[in-house]
Amino acid sequence: MAKTILILGACGQIGTELTLTLRNLHGSERVIASDIREGGEELMASGPFESLDATDPNALEDAVMHHEVEEVYLMAAMLSATAEKFPDRAWHLNMTSLFNVLKLAKEKMIDKVFWPSSIAVFGPNTPKDRTPQSTIMEPSTVYGISKQAGERWCEYYNRKFGVDVRSLRYPGLISWKTEPGGGTTDYAVEIFHHALKHKSYTSFLSAGTELPMMYMDDAIRATITLMRANPEQLQVRSSYNLQAMSFTPDQLSAAIRKHIPDFRIRYEPDYRQAIADSWPGSIDDTPAREDWGWEPQFGLEETTAIMLKELGKRS
Repeated sequence: MAKTILILGACGQIGTELTLTLRNLHGSERVIASDIREGGEELMASGPFESLDATDPNALEDAVMHHEVEEVYLMAAMLSATAEKFPDRAWHLNMTSLFNVLKLAKEKMIDKVFWPSSIAVFGPNTPKDRTPQSTIMEPSTVYGISKQAGERWCEYYNRKFGVDVRSLRYPGLISWKTEPGGGTTDYAVEIFHHALKHKSYTSFLSAGTELPMMYMDDAIRATITLMRANPEQLQVRSSYNLQAMSFTPDQLSAAIRKHIPDFRIRYEPDYRQAIADSWPGSIDDTPAREDWGWEPQFGLEETTAIMLKELGKRS
């Protein structure tokens, strides 16, 4: 019988596109979307949806048993900028949900788990250029602390209990399909909306702030490729580094001006600047390339063209 997949946090930025892609691959009825709130029309119409709080262990176990779930993608999380405003709530959501899922996997109620980490695990003392897979971390944000702790627990549950848990350190993600979710890298999505609507944008990061970024299609493909990989291939059970492109707000605005020549950008850095300054500018993802064949397909120019074309259809 075909496997059943449960996606927790299916209505978020990554969860929405991941759900739709997995439904195309496995069939709508085999992918159960869940969240504490309903999602957009396309998601809700595409297959089964269950209202579910990932921090409620009993409700989660009931859903896993009822749907005979084999794989769980735990996408529910409070992101970096929002987490700084609500640290207690962020820690509770980000960590309790992970423990709940790992416990079910330990008890053999789930066969395989995907849990997303982030470049937020790195801190101000981390090497900024081509940050290695294993390096100094020392995250300085609530989000980063929760992700670093989560990585350690994932590795522990794999080593101690044989849990097949897999993870990626996502960079900033760019998508035209869903709204930004409260992350520090969200300027790289907002800027396209403003460029089309106002031909101007005020960036909350400074002109030269370089950060690793990725077009959403690459992120979804990386996630599914990792989950399909033979477990014997996987040398990293904390979380894999992942890189596609790195750029600054100034470089992104220059790419946009190739399509909208009179676009202008202003810089008014706010509290998110300190968060961005603590993160790397580029990532060394050699282990991901060697272990399971990771290779990005979208760079800055391709991403810019797609974003402006697709968002332009909506305006």
